Amino acid sequence: MGNLCIWLVLVGSAVAQNATTSLQALITEARQGNPAIRASEMAVATARYAPKQAPALPDTEFMVQHFSVGSPRPFAGYSNSDFAYIGLGASQELPYPGKLALRASVAEHEIAISSAEKDVVAWDAITRLKLAYFQLASSQQLVAILEKDQQTAEQMVQATEARYRVGQGAQGDVLRAQLQQTKLLNELSMQRREGAQAQATIKALLNRPMASPDIVAENLHERRLPATETLLQELADKNPDLQVNTQRIAQGHAAVELAAREKKPDFGVQYMWQHTASEFRDYYMATFSIKLPNRSRVRAMQGEAQAKVAQTESEKQARLKRMEGDLGEQIAIAQTSEQQLKVYDDGLIPQSEAALNAGLAGYSAGKQDYQGLLASFTDTLQLAIERERTLAEHESAIARIEGLIGEELQ
Repeated sequence: MGNLCIWLVLVGSAVAQNATTSLQALITEARQGNPAIRASEMAVATARYAPKQAPALPDTEFMVQHFSVGSPRPFAGYSNSDFAYIGLGASQELPYPGKLALRASVAEHEIAISSAEKDVVAWDAITRLKLAYFQLASSQQLVAILEKDQQTAEQMVQATEARYRVGQGAQGDVLRAQLQQTKLLNELSMQRREGAQAQATIKALLNRPMASPDIVAENLHERRLPATETLLQELADKNPDLQVNTQRIAQGHAAVELAAREKKPDFGVQYMWQHTASEFRDYYMATFSIKLPNRSRVRAMQGEAQAKVAQTESEKQARLKRMEGDLGEQIAIAQTSEQQLKVYDDGLIPQSEAALNAGLAGYSAGKQDYQGLLASFTDTLQLAIERERTLAEHESAIARIEGLIGEELQ
């Protein structure tokens, strides 16, 4: 019974170690734990305080005033002059109607800008996560292929040694077979190194400790692209960077309207109570003031706001054209790799595997020379490697497209 329990624990541990993790699960984890995404969320939370401050009235000013008569000494003349007094008062600036609302509108756009910038940060992190995940999945699949081919290479070594022992083969064939084994070991080492690099990138993006258990990626599956026209429209409508420009343009228009309203005067009110000695009457003073804006300063402010809107619109258009080029490049990569994958799956790989199997049987029967067998083995291995790399390149292109359009493709 004890041995059975130990065996079940070992089996469970092995299953846990081999359990794959989906890309979507990692994306969810990244949205919750990535430090850059969390910082951008805090920036949005910080921006929410600005609209609460912008529409508030200027600070109220309270004052205490002392007026002495006949001497600078405190309270001089207070008991014998009705000019000496102690005064208490308050003053308040009142912006022209509509100014505070426009200031709040400009500030509210900061929230929208911060939210759009958060999406930029999130999509950048998620795109890098996807690219690392696809590299990891490709490396893990290539390691499995190379380990399988190691067994074939071992069979080839044994076959060449057997033929050499009975005088039917050359020593050079044995050496070339052993060299091929060594090359496979070297390729395995390179693929494991690429997998380790991808592991480090993924753990950093997920904010996991580097010593945490390694991630096992799911096998890659080819996805299809929507029509190019659809992708171009989604790029214009949903691209996170363009959304930042859109929100800045909206804020700029609000700033232009605010600058035009700054031509209007502001007002001020003040009230003061002045207390004298008991034998004299108190004074009560109210003041109303008008603050006239400097016209040249306001015109310059309005011109600057309009120029910023025009600049942001031009930057958005330039960025859109550049991104359309990037999108077209990734679409071309995805479409070309789709065609390549079809050729690999429907023609090259099945044909190369059939040739290799025939070559192994023929070499064992003495009907095939080693050079032909080695060529078949090398071709089969190279095609399998190229196929996996093409698939990873295809999925990486789609991941970059998703980052450009700001939307996940099914």
